[in-house]
Amino acid sequence: MIARFALPFTAGFAQKHDMENDSKKPSDSKTFLQWAITPPQSYALYLGALILIFVSSFYIGTMKPKNAVGLTPPAAAVPHK
Repeated sequence: MIARFALPFTAGFAQKHDMENDSKKPSDSKTFLQWAITPPQSYALYLGALILIFVSSFYIGTMKPKNAVGLTPPAAAVPHK
């Protein structure tokens, strides 16, 4: 006699071939763009871009350039010969 289960377990393991050849899958960049243009995310991304630009420009503005030897004008107190 064959033991019968109350639930058909093999139906859950059946392969589904319907979605295998789906050529209309959205690309990753398109889904990110669609996510980014919705209002709450767009506000957050805009604010993040403003903060990034502010911080980077502040950091770049505080950097001191390296002075090359011999390119600076002589000091005014140096006597001329």
